[in-house]
Amino acid sequence: MFYNTDLTSRLMLGTARYPSPAVLKQAIVASGAEVITVSLRREGAQGTAFRELLAESGCRLLPNTAGCYSAREAVTTAQMARELLGTSWIKLEVIGDPDTLQPDPFGLVEAARILCAEGFEVFPYTTEDIVVGERLIEAGCKVLMPWGAPIGTGQGLRNIEGLRSMRAHFSDVPLVIDAGIGAPSQAAMAMEMGFDAVLLNTAVANALDPVAMAAAFARAVEAGRQAHVAGLMPRRDMATPSTPVFGMAELA
Repeated sequence: MFYNTDLTSRLMLGTARYPSPAVLKQAIVASGAEVITVSLRREGAQGTAFRELLAESGCRLLPNTAGCYSAREAVTTAQMARELLGTSWIKLEVIGDPDTLQPDPFGLVEAARILCAEGFEVFPYTTEDIVVGERLIEAGCKVLMPWGAPIGTGQGLRNIEGLRSMRAHFSDVPLVIDAGIGAPSQAAMAMEMGFDAVLLNTAVANALDPVAMAAAFARAVEAGRQAHVAGLMPRRDMATPSTPVFGMAELA
């Protein structure tokens, strides 16, 4: 549940870089996603036709502040998105480095505090830093979106122990892995670790067959969640026989 909204699908899908609007539409259907992200800058460039395509999907829109490098720029972009798209949901991005696209924790917390005070329901793109996460929660965020790896790299979960620690620390906060996921197996791993959802774009949009890849991610996310709920076996340092010693024949 995100901001009192129940969702069936735990896969969120981005809408950028698809080869055509038709392929994007088919990929959304194949993914089963109920939430799709959209950059205000892309929406403005594509115009009414793109907006109509998003509306036809039946998905909830999660506009983002992609490309913003300051809190002020991100707040202004969020305000424009709410007016244009009619939603208080916002994926908050405040980028601190143009090469890694790592979030600026100071600008991120500042922008989150302003937007939460203005009634926005903020989904902050952050790192696995627990202190930054705490500041975002204090600012009013009820969801955290730590990266798996830098945006568009496909490297998966680079800091598994850090993400596990974050999941354990924020046990009652919805956590979404956002950015860096490149393969369905990586999405499944995130769900097995107990994360609540996965948000991705490039891995589907840039695939040879985006529609088939969207379907693959949908199954991977579902399988990972089912495995987490079922209870994964613990890792062991020593081998444990699956066949019991009791009852085996004794050879003289």
